[in-house]
Amino acid sequence: MNIKDFLMHNKVNPEDFTPLAEGYFGEENLDTEEIGYWKASWRRLKRNKIAMVALVLIIILFLFAFVGPLLSPYTYDQQIRGHEAMFPCSQHPFGTDRLGRDLMVRCMIGTRISMIVGMVSAVIVMIIGSIYGAISGLTGGRVDIIMMRVVDIIYSVPEILMIVVIKMVIGDSIENLAANVKIFSGLQKIGTGLIAIFIVYGLLYWVGMARIVRGQILQLKSFEFVTAAKALGCSRSRLIKQHLLPNCIGQLVATVMLQIPSAIFTEAFLSYLGIGVSAPMASLGSLTSEALNGFSSYPYRVIFPALLISLIILSFNLFGDGLRDALDPKMKK
Repeated sequence: MNIKDFLMHNKVNPEDFTPLAEGYFGEENLDTEEIGYWKASWRRLKRNKIAMVALVLIIILFLFAFVGPLLSPYTYDQQIRGHEAMFPCSQHPFGTDRLGRDLMVRCMIGTRISMIVGMVSAVIVMIIGSIYGAISGLTGGRVDIIMMRVVDIIYSVPEILMIVVIKMVIGDSIENLAANVKIFSGLQKIGTGLIAIFIVYGLLYWVGMARIVRGQILQLKSFEFVTAAKALGCSRSRLIKQHLLPNCIGQLVATVMLQIPSAIFTEAFLSYLGIGVSAPMASLGSLTSEALNGFSSYPYRVIFPALLISLIILSFNLFGDGLRDALDPKMKK
């Protein structure tokens, strides 16, 4: 039986098999759009109104900290005679302290210090923690056990005590270095306390990030693309840099954003205790500490720095929570 007889026997019309005209599907509207990971995450983030308000507040605080001092007619250490202990007015919106220094520009510098501490500490934590956690998770076995026990030991070390000890140990060396070497003269303005904070972050604060990255690597290393990369002779360092860590970027970004307010609070607390920045450099914590003596007479000196600390920490926490939800593909509806 040939094809024609088969079609006639099964009552199939041969015209049904004629080719379609060119452009037959041209006017059909297929409402589909290819959405990548970052674009989908941005859409989810935009739907989170609280996170977007926090993002706008963070941008305003950045402008206040880094652009505001450039527009102010005063400097943070300028003492204006006759303007001592002035209440907020048009000339000094935040008032002045007992030495006649403009409190608004000092709050700007304090906010800048907090932002810098938060960002630098987040970068330190991300670099050290991600590398350590990736090596531990990918290697596995005894190496993983030993590296995680080191993390457990570091967890037991009190951070505040370490900052105080490091400040006492390196204090004289940093001051001599700043006084004798012109390149390091700026360290004297920053203060040994702030340098000690950065050192402790590099030594201790990365352990949480390391555990998160290790957990992600343990899940990813059983996937087919990792097996294929190993079969092609990919080295461990290249496997971590090009295959594993890029697939952990969502967790890395969210964890870093939530690490920033923790670092800012630690710096403000230590500056409040007098361990942070050195005078006359201003920090929100040191401004609050200086203002407590005259709180009953000049409450505005405490209110403005304390309000800025609260706004910074709250905005970063809210934005970090929203970013974590947006970067999680499981949150996609």
